Amino acid sequence: MIKLHGLSKSYRTDTVETIALNNINIEINQGEFVSVMGPSGCGKSTLLNIIGMLDTPTSGHYYFMDEDIARFKESRLGNIRKQYIGFIFQSFNLIDELSVEENIELALLYHNIGGKERKQRVEQAMEKMGIAHRAKHMPGQLSGGQQQRVAVARAVVGGQRVILADEPTGNLDSHNGQEVMNLLQQLNDEGTTIVMVTHSASHADYAQRTINLFDGHVVTESIRGKERLVNTAVIESTTA
Repeated sequence: MIKLHGLSKSYRTDTVETIALNNINIEINQGEFVSVMGPSGCGKSTLLNIIGMLDTPTSGHYYFMDEDIARFKESRLGNIRKQYIGFIFQSFNLIDELSVEENIELALLYHNIGGKERKQRVEQAMEKMGIAHRAKHMPGQLSGGQQQRVAVARAVVGGQRVILADEPTGNLDSHNGQEVMNLLQQLNDEGTTIVMVTHSASHADYAQRTINLFDGHVVTESIRGKERLVNTAVIESTTA
């Protein structure tokens, strides 16, 4: 479903070039749950932004649904993004002036969906996330865990096939973090592809596969505890 081949991303100023990602080769199959780990500044969020078509690579190829989209125009990327991809962020990104149901419905306003169907989809998403009883509440009236449930509902209400989660439990206590991880596991069990950036090893264990980044390189991949070294050069340079 997602394939990155020889993908790199750099940022340039007049005097400095910063390489965020360097020759990334990753494949993510439909229905997989993949976690991405690594120290701060290693390129995790940049990788997620490129997969989510919020940023473009400097070089290399990005295949989504067998199409090389690396050089697509923003208008075309936007159409693919709203059709297939939902986002969950650490900071929830809810609009304070809108109710729970209005925040969720907002994700459908960019689709050609009538009011009656929007209402049905929002109600179904709230029921699924266990927040239907909070439909009229404002974000400020909710706990952190409830706000993240709203964010998850917003991410899936359009029937998106891919969920990109950037530290989805980062602002939550352990109990609420566990509940959000259970929701993501449920979505994956139902066939949704999930790519999650996390610093939590225990939450990464929910994934079928974990990709570890260091200095913009993929250094290891592990499948439920079976680790495979990917880039020996990077490991050796850090231990020399």
